[in-house]
Amino acid sequence: MRKRSRGTHRRGRLAELGGLRGAVAVSAADQGVAALTNIVVVVVTARQSTAADFADFAVVYTVFALLLGAFTAYLGQSLVLRQGTDAELRRDCRSSVTVTLAGSASVGVLLLLLAPLAPEFGALGLVLPILLTQDGMRYAFSLLRRPGLALTADVLRLVVAVPVLAVQPDGAGAARMVVAWGLSAFPALLLGGALLVWVTRGAGLPFAEARALVADRRHLGRRFVVEFGVGNAGSQAAIVGLGLLANPLAVGALRGASTLFGPLNVLFNAATGFGPPQLNRLPGGAAKARAAFAAGGALAALAACWALVLALLPDVAGRQLLGDTWRSASELLPATGSQYAAMALGTCGLLALRVLNPRATLGIQLVFSALTVVCLLVGYALGGILGAAWGLCLGSVAKATASWARAALEVRVTYARPGPDAGPEGVAG
Repeated sequence: MRKRSRGTHRRGRLAELGGLRGAVAVSAADQGVAALTNIVVVVVTARQSTAADFADFAVVYTVFALLLGAFTAYLGQSLVLRQGTDAELRRDCRSSVTVTLAGSASVGVLLLLLAPLAPEFGALGLVLPILLTQDGMRYAFSLLRRPGLALTADVLRLVVAVPVLAVQPDGAGAARMVVAWGLSAFPALLLGGALLVWVTRGAGLPFAEARALVADRRHLGRRFVVEFGVGNAGSQAAIVGLGLLANPLAVGALRGASTLFGPLNVLFNAATGFGPPQLNRLPGGAAKARAAFAAGGALAALAACWALVLALLPDVAGRQLLGDTWRSASELLPATGSQYAAMALGTCGLLALRVLNPRATLGIQLVFSALTVVCLLVGYALGGILGAAWGLCLGSVAKATASWARAALEVRVTYARPGPDAGPEGVAG
C-alpha cells in the first residue's frame, strides 16, 4: 500500500508539473498574440508616417501605455494574487472587469474633451473602454486557470486588426490609426465577454463587489498603482515630457527602439501577469525564488541574443520596419538591448517579491524608479537621445540589483522561520 501510495503521489506531482508547464506555455502564447497586435499598430504607423508624424503618434501611444499600466496595476496584478473559493474567485473576476469598463469609459470621456485641440487624444478616448476592458479579461482568465480562453479572444483580435490596419491609406493620421486599432478589438471584446460570462456562470451581478473593490483602502491594487506611478509611469512620463518640452523626435526614436524589442515585452508581461498563480504552486520560498531567477536569467540571455540580431539587421530591412524612424532608433539598439537584459532580471525579481511578500516592492519602486528618471534626464542632458537610452539602462540595472537583494533577504528571513510556509501577506485584500 505504501509503494502504491508513493507511486500515486509521484504521478500526481508529475501531472501537476505538466499542467503548470502547459498553462505557462498558453499564457506566453496569449501574451505573444496580444503584443503582436500592438506591434503591428506601431510598425504600420511608422511605415506610413514621416519621422515627425510618428513622433506625434508615439506621444499618444505612450499615454495609452500609461493608462493601460495603471489599470493593470490596480486591477489585473492584484486580481491574479486573489485566493478563495471558486465562487469567490468568479465574483472577483466579474467585479474586476466591471470596474475596468466603468473606469476606462470615465477616462475616455475626459480624453474626448481634448478632441478639438488634439484629435489623436480624442480618438484614444473613443476606443479606450474597448482596449482596456478586452485586455483586462486576460487576467480574469488567468486567475480562473483558463488561459486558453484569453488566447482565443486575442487571436480573434489579431485576425481582425491586421486587415483593418492594412487597408488604411498611406499618410493616414494618428487619429485614424488609433480608431482603426481600437475598433478592431471590438469583436474580441464581445467574444471574451461571452466566454467570461460562461466560465463565471452562477456568480451573479458583481455590483456590490465592484463598489467594494474601489472603496477598500486595503486593496493591494492601490499599492501596486502607486508602484507603477513611481516606476514605469515615471520614466514614461519623463519621455513624454521630453517630447512636449524638448525634442519630439526623442520620443519617436525611443518608442521605435522599444518596439523592436516587442517580443520581449510579451514575455515580461506574461511573467508579471500570470507568473504569481504558477509560482504559488511551488512549495517554499526558496523554490519560488529559484524558479523566478531561472526565468529572469533565460529572459536576459534572450534579450542579449535579440539585440545582436537587430544590430546585424540591414538598413533596408530596418527601414521596412520603421521607415524614417529606423535611422535614429538603430543607434539606440546597444543601449536598449542592455536595458532589456537588465529589465528581464528586474521583472523576475519583482515577480519573486510579489509571491514572497507583495508589500516589499513599493520601497524598491519608489527609490529606483526615481533614480531611473534622474538617469534618463541627466543622460539626455549629457548625450542627447543616446544618453537618455543609456540612462534608462543604468536605472534598470540598479532596480534589478535591488530587487534580487530584497528577494534573497525575504527567503532567508521570512521563510527560514519555523512553522508552516506562510503565503504572501494580504493577497486577498
